[in-house]
Amino acid sequence: MNSALRELVQYWRLYLLALVLGIGGSFQYGIHVSIMTSPAEHVQSFLNQTWLERYGSPLDDSTDKLIWSFIVAIFSLGAWFGSVHSGSLPVRHGRKKALLINNVVAFVGALVMLSSRFAKSFEMILLGRFLYGYNAGLGLSVHLMYIGECSPKKLRGFMTLTSSIFIALGKLMGQILGLKELMGTEDKWPYLLAVSGIPAVLQFGALLFFPETPRYLYIDKGDIEGSKKALNWLWQEEDLKLELEDMRKEKESAQGQKAKSVKDVLCSQTVRWQMLALAIPCAGVQFCGINALYFYAFDIFRESGMEEDKMHYLSLGIGGTELITITLCSLLIDRAGRKILMGYGYLLMGVAMSVLTIMLSIKDLYSWVPYVNICLIFSVICIYGLGPSGVSMALPADLFLQAWRPSAYVISGTINWLGLFFIGMVFPYIVDGLGQYCFLIFVVYCIFSSAFMLYFVPETKGKTMVEITEEFNKLNFKNRSTDIEKSDFVLATKF
Repeated sequence: MNSALRELVQYWRLYLLALVLGIGGSFQYGIHVSIMTSPAEHVQSFLNQTWLERYGSPLDDSTDKLIWSFIVAIFSLGAWFGSVHSGSLPVRHGRKKALLINNVVAFVGALVMLSSRFAKSFEMILLGRFLYGYNAGLGLSVHLMYIGECSPKKLRGFMTLTSSIFIALGKLMGQILGLKELMGTEDKWPYLLAVSGIPAVLQFGALLFFPETPRYLYIDKGDIEGSKKALNWLWQEEDLKLELEDMRKEKESAQGQKAKSVKDVLCSQTVRWQMLALAIPCAGVQFCGINALYFYAFDIFRESGMEEDKMHYLSLGIGGTELITITLCSLLIDRAGRKILMGYGYLLMGVAMSVLTIMLSIKDLYSWVPYVNICLIFSVICIYGLGPSGVSMALPADLFLQAWRPSAYVISGTINWLGLFFIGMVFPYIVDGLGQYCFLIFVVYCIFSSAFMLYFVPETKGKTMVEITEEFNKLNFKNRSTDIEKSDFVLATKF
């Protein structure tokens, strides 16, 4: 039996856990993101009708635009609140219970969405979007925390990247369900908005059969036997002495220490370079220009002669491309490494968007230019899926030890969701002012992120947490040979 098949058999429960976490977390988020696109015209019609019945006058354009913008943007605010709580709920109640609570939030959000038309209340759509956002912000962080703490070192990159695969799969499923032939119709849009409740119910039921993470049980709760049973159940291994010994050393070194706060992560020199290695690439996910690309994609498709009623099918192609490339990234991440995929990914995105800016400037000169632009769009999406999109998900689990990790997820979530909110609010004005030259702003950030990753950040592929920490300590304390904050340094396990 070859090694790949042996791992598939040995870790089948771990892969099943990744499936359960993906369905109720990342897949659910992907659906959240995409389901508002297809029924947008029906929801706006509902807004106008509700306003007319309630106040006796039609909704004016400025108020309509404001309410719709808030419906779109409140998702990001809810997600930010959820990511903030991802630093406290998993510490207080455990990773598993935090996800169970989160599923209840999603189910309530689905019921609110489903009832909005019957109650003739667009405010319920706002509340439902906020709850969906909270579910996504908390669920994504705890999902990554859970799977990262359950995975062996050799599978850590692949397992954490399954979250990106399920996000892309959720986006694609949302686009499919939103087709007019399925649920993107006048009478079915409330059911489309409520469909996210189904993955929440599935995950809640399935998660009851899985254990808490071994690291949380051993280090945070002191339950040695529970940790051993969880490891044995997930990994199907009898000899767990090395893993348990590593966790024992980490626990002893961390005696008297509490989970670090966000302020600790931001201010401590012990994790200064880890913080930079997390913040710059995570911000790059929003500021690399991928949202600008999606914004321009439909204009470019129209210029190539694409019929308006065929646009949704081409968007399925975009979603499918992202799913395929992220899946390939999951197979490459533990071979090529995080540094190479993300560093060169940002570099190639910058180059491709530079060429796209030039081609958009001469689009009226030659009839073949729009087709070149379509190829460039798909090229950028491929590069984004193969590198930045997926690898950024693995960073908090790779870079931070147990005491620091929950707050690191809070910071990465805050950067991601507030960045998304900022782009959503400001980007339309940037496009109005700069047109296609708006891509040059993102090109600069891509080049900067690439240089930082390639020249300053150590590779984490195949290394234990203690080895990664030692690499970063060379940067954190490069001017001090021995004066290291030992109180903040703890040994790490093979996870």
